[in-house]
Amino acid sequence: MDQISESVEATALPKSKSEVAPPQSAGASATGAAAAVLESVDVRIGNYRWVICALLFFATTINYIDRQVLGILATDETFKHTIGWSEAQYGYVNTAFQAAYALGLLAGNFPASIKTIAEWFPRKERALATGIFNSGSNVGAIAAPLVVPFIAINYGWQWAFIITGTLGFIWLAFWLMTYRRPEEHSRLSKAELAYIRSDAAEPATKIPWARLIPHRQTWAFAIGKFMTDPIWWVYLFWMPKFLNTNYGLKITQIGLPLVVIYLAADVGSVGGGWLSSTLIKRAWSVNKARKTAMLVCALAVVPVMFAARASNLWVAVAFVSLAAAAHQGWSANIFTMASDMFPRRAIGSVVGIGGMAGAIGGMLIATAVGLILQYTGSYLPIFVIAGSAYLAALVIVHLLAPNLEPVKLDRATD
Repeated sequence: MDQISESVEATALPKSKSEVAPPQSAGASATGAAAAVLESVDVRIGNYRWVICALLFFATTINYIDRQVLGILATDETFKHTIGWSEAQYGYVNTAFQAAYALGLLAGNFPASIKTIAEWFPRKERALATGIFNSGSNVGAIAAPLVVPFIAINYGWQWAFIITGTLGFIWLAFWLMTYRRPEEHSRLSKAELAYIRSDAAEPATKIPWARLIPHRQTWAFAIGKFMTDPIWWVYLFWMPKFLNTNYGLKITQIGLPLVVIYLAADVGSVGGGWLSSTLIKRAWSVNKARKTAMLVCALAVVPVMFAARASNLWVAVAFVSLAAAAHQGWSANIFTMASDMFPRRAIGSVVGIGGMAGAIGGMLIATAVGLILQYTGSYLPIFVIAGSAYLAALVIVHLLAPNLEPVKLDRATD
C-alpha cells in the first residue's frame, strides 16, 4: 500500500491549488477536524475504499467477459456454420447490441462506477482508482479467450453465453452485502472518511439532466467518448476475426495473441491513471496533467495504422497492443475528467450521457466496419480511423474545456 502512504503524505504537504481543500461548512466540521489531524500527523488512514474499488474491478471484469463472447465465437466453425452471418450482418448484430447498450448506460456499470469513485476517493486518487477498476475490462478481455473456447468446444457455444451470464448474478450478491455510502459504512474509520472527504464539501441536491446538457464541459466529455469508445469496440468485436482472416488463427489459437493485447491494455489502464496523478502531485495543474497524459496516449495509438499491412502476426499484435494500452490510459483520464469538472451528485448522469454517446458512436462504427469489410475485404481503412481518432478528439475536448474549469450548477449562477 505504498500508494496510500504517498497519498497521506500528499495531504500534509499539498503541492498545488487543486490538492488544497477550501474551508468546509459547519456540517462538515467533524470530518474537517479529522482531516486537520491527518495534515499534522502521519497516521495510517485505512484502506477500505480500495475494497470498494476491487468490487468495481470485478464488475468491470465480468462486464467485459460478456462482451467478448460473441467476437470469440465468431471464429468458431460450428458457430459460423450455424449462424451463417456475412461481414455486414455481423456488423448489424453489433449495432443492435450497441443500441441496447446505449440505453443500458442510463444506469449501467460505468456511470455507477465513476460515481462510486467520486464518493469513495479524494480528487488526487480518483484517476488511479479509475484506472484500477477500468483495468477489469482488460482482465475480462484476457479471461474470455481462455475460457470461452474451452466452453464452446466441450459443451457447445450456447453454454458460453449461459455460464458467463451467471457470473453477474454472483457478483451482485457480493455487492449487496458489501456496499454502503461512506458516511453509512460501519467498517470505514473516521480517519479514512475524513481523507475521502478532504476536498470541498458539496451540496447533496440532485441535478436534472436538463441542467447538464447546455454546458460545454458535458459536450467535451460526450464528444471525447463518442469519438474514441467505438475504437475499443472494434478491438473487442473484430480483433478475433482479424486474426482469423489475416493470419488463419482458429478459435483454439487466438487465445495467446488476445491475452498479450489485453495484458498490455491492463498496464495502460493503470499507467494512464498513474501518470496524471503523479503529475498532479508534482504541482502540475489538473488541466495540464490530464491533457498531457491524454496526449501521450493519443500519440501512442497512431502506429496502429500499420497493423493491417503487417506481414508478421506478432508485429500486428505489437501495434494493436500499444494502441489498446493507450486507449485504456486515455479512458482512465477522460473518465476522471468528469469528476474534475462536475460535482459528485452530477457525475453519474454526466458519465451516463458520455457513455451513451460512446455507444451511439459504437453503433455507427459497427455498421461501417461491417460494410467496409463486406465490400473491400481490407482492415486498412478501419485501422486508419482508429489511429487518428484520439488526436482529433483531444483537440475538440481542449476547445470545449480549455481549462477543465468546474461547472457552476448553483441555481443562482445558472
